[in-house]
Amino acid sequence: MRATDLPTAMKIESIRADIEHYCGLGTQVTDQARRRVLNGEQVPTAEKIYSIFEPHTDLIKRGKVRTPVEFGHKVFLAESAIGLITQYEVLQGNPVDEIHVIPSLQHHHRVFRRSPRVYSTDRGFFSEDNVEACVNGGVTTVSIPQRGGSKTPQREAYERSRPFKDGQRFRAGVEGRISVLMRGRGMKRCLAQGAERFELLVGAAVLANNLMKIAELLIKRATRRAKRTNK
Repeated sequence: MRATDLPTAMKIESIRADIEHYCGLGTQVTDQARRRVLNGEQVPTAEKIYSIFEPHTDLIKRGKVRTPVEFGHKVFLAESAIGLITQYEVLQGNPVDEIHVIPSLQHHHRVFRRSPRVYSTDRGFFSEDNVEACVNGGVTTVSIPQRGGSKTPQREAYERSRPFKDGQRFRAGVEGRISVLMRGRGMKRCLAQGAERFELLVGAAVLANNLMKIAELLIKRATRRAKRTNK
């Protein structure tokens, strides 16, 4: 098909490029299915495609009974004591949680010029190296539950201590923040196409959360001032 004018020619070229793009992805999907199902080959994760419309999609094994496998991206979040998200990162693949502790400590120090007073996560982030890095980095309370293995009496006593339990209560609040981002800030599902737009959606959800949290804090401060004035 040939176009008689430039706009039509450009439109035809765009459609041709889309057809070639999806045909290439379709060929790759067919090939990986043949290798895995017919040939019994273990196809490397880096070579797999889970969506021809969103090729950047990762397979995430969460280990949960009801949803053992999900498709999308992991997102790392760090939250301050007053409820502001101080760091977010859209992760590639399905990395283990423990690799994020030291980089997040370094990021916190770059932003705030000091170490966090409390560092609290779930047990997936635990490793002896991470605990040591937190202690050496000036963290007062390292509230990361030990993962697996028998605990020493000192470790058991530490995890029963009030500062450790307070840290875990704070971590439970972070889970609530994630729920707000997913259900109230639109981060549960991205309808925009492409990895860049996916990251943009996450960033917009974080920005919306922080702006609303700042507004809430300002309203509370103004209310306290008004009460003191009335007295």
